[in-house]
Amino acid sequence: MYIDGFLIPVRDENRTAYRDHELQWWPRFKELGALSIVAGWGDDVPAGKQTDFRRAVDLREGETVVLCWMTWPDKGTRDAAYKTMMEDPAMASVEMPFDGKRMVWGGFAPLLNEA
Repeated sequence: MYIDGFLIPVRDENRTAYRDHELQWWPRFKELGALSIVAGWGDDVPAGKQTDFRRAVDLREGETVVLCWMTWPDKGTRDAAYKTMMEDPAMASVEMPFDGKRMVWGGFAPLLNEA
């Protein structure tokens, strides 16, 4: 398994648009090998003393931090899927319901996976 993690600043009024955006693209990611997606709307994201989720995305008035992750069978499948998505002409016209320049993301090898 391989995990992609994201922190995303989303304007409060774009909550539904963000959810719809994820729902729109989820079938394509699934077709390309993604196993699952989870998106959480921050409702208990406190300010920290040194760092926190808010500062990680330069959160602004009227925005909420979204925590999202996608799982993949392995890193190779994930890398191939993103390559395919970036080469898809349809992606060029996608209007993101968030500020992608302030998105924090990364890929992670599992350390622990319990259910």
